[in-house]
Amino acid sequence: MDKPVLRADARRNRAKVLAAAEEAFAVNGLAVPLDEIARIAGVGAGTVYRHFPSKEALFQAVVLDRLEQFAKEARGLLTAEDPGEAFFGFFTRVVQQVSRDRALCDALAETTGLGFKTNAGNDFRSATQALLTRAQAAGAVREDIDGDDLRALIAGCLAAERYSLEERHLVRVVIDGLRTSHPSCTLRNKT
Repeated sequence: MDKPVLRADARRNRAKVLAAAEEAFAVNGLAVPLDEIARIAGVGAGTVYRHFPSKEALFQAVVLDRLEQFAKEARGLLTAEDPGEAFFGFFTRVVQQVSRDRALCDALAETTGLGFKTNAGNDFRSATQALLTRAQAAGAVREDIDGDDLRALIAGCLAAERYSLEERHLVRVVIDGLRTSHPSCTLRNKT
């Protein structure tokens, strides 16, 4: 069944609510009340409830919107001149952006890096897998890493970013370990 088409003002209000929710969830996690999100968005509480019947539904919409943005970015990088640097840059941006967002970080880490069974989650997994495969074909990323490993590494890096005292040091260590040119990299076949 197709979604009903929203009027222009309803689309704008929905977008305002999503932006306000993303901002509020990033700072306060899921503890932020829906009334506060409505206030930040500059709309009434009824508008929030009309679009999102619960805080959980709103949070899921925020996460799915972010996944769609990441998938779009990854697909755009599939034609980059340097597949390795496109992959490593994308990996770093995902970790940096998500680690600054408390609620999104929790959601993605809890699901081992994007376990949402949705079109957005599938698109993200597919786009990152294609980016990884292209970087591996170019010889930039070790061949014994697959999409499941990549999602686990993203989840691990999110935890490292959150709890590390030295900003981005551990993410650099992971990226160095993924590179085929790193001296400690020994390729092995997965069984």
